[in-house]
Amino acid sequence: MNHDYQKDISGCGLTGLISRKRRRIGGADIVKSLCLMTDRGNGLGAGYAAYGIYPEFKDFYAFHIMFDEPSVRWTLEEYLKNNYHIEKIEEIPTSPVKAIPIAPLLVRYFVTPLKDKMAGDIQEADFVVNTVMKVNSEIEGAYIFSSGKNMGAFKGVGNPRDIAEFFRIEEYEGWTWTAHTRFPTNTPGWWGGAHPFTLLDWSIVHNGEISSYGINKRYLEMFGYKLTLLTDTEVAAYMLDLLIRRQGLDIPSACLVLAAPFWKKIDSLPEGEREALTALRQTYGSALLNGPFSILFGHSKGLVGINDRIKLRPLVAATKDDVTYMASEESAIRAICPAPDKVWAPRAGDPVIVNLED
Repeated sequence: MNHDYQKDISGCGLTGLISRKRRRIGGADIVKSLCLMTDRGNGLGAGYAAYGIYPEFKDFYAFHIMFDEPSVRWTLEEYLKNNYHIEKIEEIPTSPVKAIPIAPLLVRYFVTPLKDKMAGDIQEADFVVNTVMKVNSEIEGAYIFSSGKNMGAFKGVGNPRDIAEFFRIEEYEGWTWTAHTRFPTNTPGWWGGAHPFTLLDWSIVHNGEISSYGINKRYLEMFGYKLTLLTDTEVAAYMLDLLIRRQGLDIPSACLVLAAPFWKKIDSLPEGEREALTALRQTYGSALLNGPFSILFGHSKGLVGINDRIKLRPLVAATKDDVTYMASEESAIRAICPAPDKVWAPRAGDPVIVNLED
């Protein structure tokens, strides 16, 4: 028997899709796509995020919250009632799954900040971010794992099929979906550490390792972010919020920060372009994500895929009519789109940016 062959799965699997025309697509497709890559994970984490799933509450922030103990819920709700108008509270619908005998208490809250609590000129989004940071770092046993409008993340410890059945993903419809199966290496497999990672309407799924985590974390802490989730992917979610929402970079520029070209490439560019990229690298050197990675990030206006500067993790994209697909493997796309109009592998550091039509 030949034992020389070993399958190189590169750890973790990610997949996503977006309908540019905002057609709401049922969760069955994203589940089928992710389940095809089950062997890229090890059962210690899987999750889904979708946009457009709460049309009746589209003007409210949807807080999805995990509680280690039911008693923590009342502490958290007292804090929310003092700072937010709460339109609706309900436990997130789940179904019993044999492979998930124990799970946290999972509750969702549709809220808006109380105007008299936003002192000075603080923006509503900053108020919500401050809430997420405070709860996740100071209220032990409570964790806000989704906080956007008209979107939500659903994640936990289990394989893609188990998590999909547990959260009843096939009952939701959204125009953008991202999903992830996890193979944790140097970070723990726990409910809060599963992907997607979210903040406001940003949702991140990631394959690889961000070896610059330490410097990225210290940089984010300078701007008030608190990193408490025990995994490197957390820095990507917060970095996007910092660069795009708070500092005003457009998405292509933010991608150039996260996966900046090498200096030798910058030096070979025409003068104007060279000066612009030099300024970006010098200004945001601590925001560069180093190491092997591929990332999908969803937001309220679109979906973006990008991999590292030398493509150490796989990423494939395809289009069919108004839908764009991205995944770790082409087979995960063809499982739900057998005959795409176009298929390609994005070049290293070259983002695939898809925007919703107005």
